[in-house]
Amino acid sequence: MTNRRRPTWWAELLLLALVYGAYSGGRLLARGDVDLAVDHGLAILRVEELLWMDFERPLNRLFSQSGVLGIPADFVYASLHYLVTPAVLIWLHQRRPRHYRAARTWLVASTLLGLVGFSLLPTCPPRLLDASYGFTDTMAQFSAYGWWGGEASAPRGLGSFTNQYAAMPSLHVGWALWCGVLLWRHARTPLVRALGIAYPVLTTVVVMGTANHYFLDAVAGAAVMGAGALIARRLLALRDPAGTGTDATPDAAPDAAPDAVPDAVPGAAPGGRAVGFRGKSPIVGGGWDTSARELLPAQRPPAADTADDDTAAAAR
Repeated sequence: MTNRRRPTWWAELLLLALVYGAYSGGRLLARGDVDLAVDHGLAILRVEELLWMDFERPLNRLFSQSGVLGIPADFVYASLHYLVTPAVLIWLHQRRPRHYRAARTWLVASTLLGLVGFSLLPTCPPRLLDASYGFTDTMAQFSAYGWWGGEASAPRGLGSFTNQYAAMPSLHVGWALWCGVLLWRHARTPLVRALGIAYPVLTTVVVMGTANHYFLDAVAGAAVMGAGALIARRLLALRDPAGTGTDATPDAAPDAAPDAVPDAVPGAAPGGRAVGFRGKSPIVGGGWDTSARELLPAQRPPAADTADDDTAAAAR
């Protein structure tokens, strides 16, 4: 495995800033028609009701009736999305550089796919539907406790710089799933790996409980990440046909050295390698009853050498 040089941090920062700027700007340009967005939101809600999958309803009722749940959920929605994702990127860059390039490409491809979804399917979130549909905007309800106003997670006075009809797919869920998969795959402690499972689950519950997304938005967010992973794999394969920059082995894992055969074992080649086994140590099996120093028939010296040994033994 060829170890690639760690990507330059400032170049990566510039690239991610450009992608995020394009993503944010694209969200604003893809606002679409409000009536169309409401129609899409109601269509999603009707499908969920038909399939008994409108999980956001009871969750939102619970979160809006209990500040103990609603307020922390609002803070999670307004902050972790913007903190955990870059933290995982930095961790990969510094501690798992072998996997960073693939992870970054996956994130960028999925984010751009999400932008396409916002453009093609502007969707009104549950919190912006008419009150008759039974949803409460917990971000507005508990806005006195945080820095946000009544316009989603945007700080007060900046609501006009957000696209509130970019609910489908949910990149809150998509990015959380990206973080979770990478923590599960590359973390080395059970606690961090457990957090990798808990974080996307928590995010999915929060986006529904705060009425910012439908359940199917969350499903679409996961689907976008799956499609982004396939695109990223293809892009990396085109860029590196030999696969030297892939995600194949864990970081800092020593190259496994084949077991050596003791020098004293008869039939071993110079350097302790057993003859006839292409450099690998002999494996005892197949019902053979052998000792640790005995060779199988395939490992024994040629017949001529054996005859010489027999002659010498007879002379003794």
